[in-house]
Amino acid sequence: MRLREDDVATIRRTVHDEVGADASVRLFGSRLDDNARGGDIDLLVRSPHPIAQPAMAAARISSRLIRAFHGRRVDVVLNAPNLRHLPIHEVAERDGVLL
Repeated sequence: MRLREDDVATIRRTVHDEVGADASVRLFGSRLDDNARGGDIDLLVRSPHPIAQPAMAAARISSRLIRAFHGRRVDVVLNAPNLRHLPIHEVAERDGVLL
């Protein structure tokens, strides 16, 4: 996994601020490959509760993290009881690492 401890702490804090302290976050995608270089940060945020205005929540998390990581691209996928389950959720759950 190509994230520093302080990056993980920033991600967790941002997700908890925006979605709630009981939300979990998984890293998936190219950042899991220790031999790769660069690349964006792909995150799956799971909430046990419905998320009101999910597009806004994902955008807020992404924009806060992009600023914190000095422009590094961050893609956020949300998973909550009120949201449609998509194939990307399966991939992120299967291959992702809980942060």
